[in-house]
Amino acid sequence: MSDNPLRLELSHLERKLVLLISDHQKMREEMKVLKQENEGLREQIEKKGEEISSFQNQDKISKIANGMVVSSNYSTAELSDMLNEYIVEVDKCIAQLSE
Repeated sequence: MSDNPLRLELSHLERKLVLLISDHQKMREEMKVLKQENEGLREQIEKKGEEISSFQNQDKISKIANGMVVSSNYSTAELSDMLNEYIVEVDKCIAQLSE
């Protein structure tokens, strides 16, 4: 009879251990999902940053093209296109220098 309370206690501890192991596994799976979500969000942030940078460059080009003294030979659209071409070439040069 004296070992009956010990068996009950052992059974109780086993149940707690099974629950803890189950909770631990669920938490690991949840952490894995959250890490994947975090990585996806980081990629989205990076893409949005690139888009913002592109829009800022376009805005700068527009300001430069609109601020230039337009001669009778070039329209604002032509100046904007020329500046875009220059920027593309400069970006290529920077990319080559960065390698």
